This record gives sequence, C-alpha cells and structure tokens, in this order.
Amino acid sequence: MSRIGNKPIEVPSDVEVKIDGAHVTVKGPNGTLARSFDPRLGLKQEGSVITVSRPSDDKEMRSLHGLSRTLLSNMVEGTHHMFQKELEINGVGYRAAKQGKDLVMNLGFSHQVVVPEIDGITIEVPAPNKIVVKGPDKQAVGQFAAEIRGKRPPEPYKGKGIKYAGEVIIRKEGKAGKGKK
Repeated sequence: MSRIGNKPIEVPSDVEVKIDGAHVTVKGPNGTLARSFDPRLGLKQEGSVITVSRPSDDKEMRSLHGLSRTLLSNMVEGTHHMFQKELEINGVGYRAAKQGKDLVMNLGFSHQVVVPEIDGITIEVPAPNKIVVKGPDKQAVGQFAAEIRGKRPPEPYKGKGIKYAGEVIIRKEGKAGKGKK
C-alpha cells in the first residue's frame, strides 16, 4: 500500500493540466512544465483532482507509483507557487551582486565568479550576502542552487563560503587543540 501514491492531487483553479496518455503538461501562472511518465501507470483527471494508479504490486510499480505522484504534484505546485532556495554567503569580503542577468560573486579568489541565469530560473540578491534562486521546476531550482554553492562550499574551520539558509556547518577545532590532553 503506497500512502503517497494513493493521495489525490488537488489542482488549483488557475492551473491547467493536460494528460495525453503518459505525457502530462501543466500550465500555470508561473510557467509551463511537461514530463513523460511510465505508460503502465494510470493517470486520471476527474474535475480538479488527479489520481495515479498502478497496474500491479511488483516492486518496480510500487516505486514508480509514489515517485510519479510526487513528481506530478511538484509540477502542479511549481506552476502555481514558485519553488525557491535561499543561499547565504559568509566570509570577510565575500559578496554577491546582480548585473543584468548574471550573478557576480566575490568569493576570495583573484577573480570574480560569474554565474549566468538559465531559462526558467530567476536569481534575486536582496542583500550582498544573500542569494534567492526561484523557479517552477523543483529539480532545476535545487540543481542550480547546488551549482552556486559548489563555487565556494563552506569550510569547517571558519565557516566561510556559500551555504543554504538554515544549513548547520559542523565546525572543527584548529591546530591549537591538538596538543592538549
């Protein structure tokens, strides 16, 4: 029994879902997303409710059932409300700014790090040490935020670098703590 796979998906009034066999297109105020699902799964829309069903109880179908329902739910939610990831920059002289469609960061290197915006993703810089990545596709937002974080991941001694908002960096003790018993 899949608790997640059996949950119906409520579609808001301003979101339009088109199911064509195994291909689903979701159109909302924040964009359009399309994805193909396994053709063996049953995707049914009745009014403003979408249900996902599986043909059998073998392991592969059970796995696909919950995954497909979650992916479809994220498509509906992303086109209705945008997904967002917040990043924080820590370090003396570390800062970010937006120049046109590019994110320009000073991260302690001899050069500035420039990250261009990609289609479907918007970058906001509300403060010099804060970056907000927004978009309708949850996977693309997470991937893009991870790529920005990868430019200077937080280090464990002073905590300098780019981290997710709310992320806890486990700190290490420096050399001075080694000789004491």
